[in-house]
Amino acid sequence: MAAIPLFQFLLFTIFSTQFAGYHCRGACAEVDSDTEAVAGMGFKLGCISCKKRSEVKGAATVEWYFQPKGEADFFQIYTYNENGPIIENDQFQDRVDWNGSKRSNDIQDGSIYLLNVTFNDTGTYRCFFNRILFYENYEYNTLISKVVHLNVVAKATRGTASIVSEVMMYVSIIGLQVWLLIEMIYCYRKISAAGEEALREAANAEYLAIASESKDNCAGVQVGE
Repeated sequence: MAAIPLFQFLLFTIFSTQFAGYHCRGACAEVDSDTEAVAGMGFKLGCISCKKRSEVKGAATVEWYFQPKGEADFFQIYTYNENGPIIENDQFQDRVDWNGSKRSNDIQDGSIYLLNVTFNDTGTYRCFFNRILFYENYEYNTLISKVVHLNVVAKATRGTASIVSEVMMYVSIIGLQVWLLIEMIYCYRKISAAGEEALREAANAEYLAIASESKDNCAGVQVGE
């Protein structure tokens, strides 16, 4: 099977990804929340719980609890259900926005967004999914929890994952440039060799033509004598 040119492969990959994204908007992926917030800025507390069987109808209520750093107990700060959001604690009044699933009671993304983060927000957050799955003849209740350990800093710091990603990006760029350079050298040598071969063939053909013409001239002179 012939090899696919790099340019065509990249185009195929890009369009395939976009096409897949277009038809799979309902897909769910459980991604861990970030854990470092900057004081005075906003921050998304991520909490995602995907259903194992998407064809089963369901409904969920999401509850968030907070344990401040250095304390032993959790207290409830937020609830979201079919009736909308409820802020359960004065510390978070007017500072929490729903950032999860919308226009559906079948909640799989229970993320919230903290406004104007303060150092007092440092601690452990726990979200609970109280989910009901509706089967044909019965209902099944599940309780799933996720934990986020939040650290509030004065200035954003670069995480190890970010540094590694940047290094890998530069390594990939350099690798592609080296590969392209090798391809260019290979193609140049191949074209150059083909050109030299064509010149040799042309020279040989010209030499043979001259030799044949000289032979014919010699033969004509001998016949005339």
